[in-house]
Amino acid sequence: MRPDIEQQLTLHVDLTVRVLTAFIREEVEKAGFRDVVLGLSGGIDSALVAFLAARALGPERVHGVLMPYRTSSPNSLADARKVVEALGVHALTVDITAPVDAYFAQMDALLGEPASLLRRGNRMARERMATLFDLSAHYRALVLGTSNKTELLLGYGTQFGDLASALNPIGDLYKCQVRQLAAALGVPESILSKPPSADLWQDQTDERELGFTYDEADEVLFQLVDLRLSPAELLDKGYNPTLIQTVVRRIRLNQYKRRTPVIAKLSSRTVGVDFRYLRDWGS
Repeated sequence: MRPDIEQQLTLHVDLTVRVLTAFIREEVEKAGFRDVVLGLSGGIDSALVAFLAARALGPERVHGVLMPYRTSSPNSLADARKVVEALGVHALTVDITAPVDAYFAQMDALLGEPASLLRRGNRMARERMATLFDLSAHYRALVLGTSNKTELLLGYGTQFGDLASALNPIGDLYKCQVRQLAAALGVPESILSKPPSADLWQDQTDERELGFTYDEADEVLFQLVDLRLSPAELLDKGYNPTLIQTVVRRIRLNQYKRRTPVIAKLSSRTVGVDFRYLRDWGS
């Protein structure tokens, strides 16, 4: 990463932690809840959210859910347990193998062909989120999101799966900033140093699937989104044309994942268009 961009992406850690812990505490309590629930994958994003939530609310109000599939890496489960042990949060392990396999046993027979890795991965992500929202009703706890800004901009996530949540504390942090904050808060080294992976199939890594590194994506996204440079300006600065084209295309094509469903307007006050209720008006 170019030094000037790296400097601009460097966080004021103490201030960021204060803002994000206040955000979690205030948004949870405003909604009438005390507790939160989140999936712990063994990855850096969910680990950071767990560390922030424990600081904001206390570990006794945080419920971490480990949701392995039969092909999940044992190291992922071990790293998720390290987060639980480090924080002392309540944890529950829910194996999603049976419901996922039962679904595809039926669908493969109905469709006459085995499901692709993409379909299987999306189903796993949605099974996990369905589990979290069910447990949110059981624990009376809001579901915390764990998608970072890089993933949201690139659309690297499953709609109504890992992209779903009630609130997301890290959605405005690029991946490199997630790493900064996680290191500062004491996330275990084994989590900090391993290649990012959704762990949806064996040997899957995010960067191999995307075709570029998170640092490359962060550098381009920051300049396109935050600095509002044009693709042509990035080309003039010497960035790889294929990288720029791929990133811009992903931002455009995945806009639908970043917004609530579009409602056809028929009345004078349409939900989400004219009627946007401000919860803070009072209660």
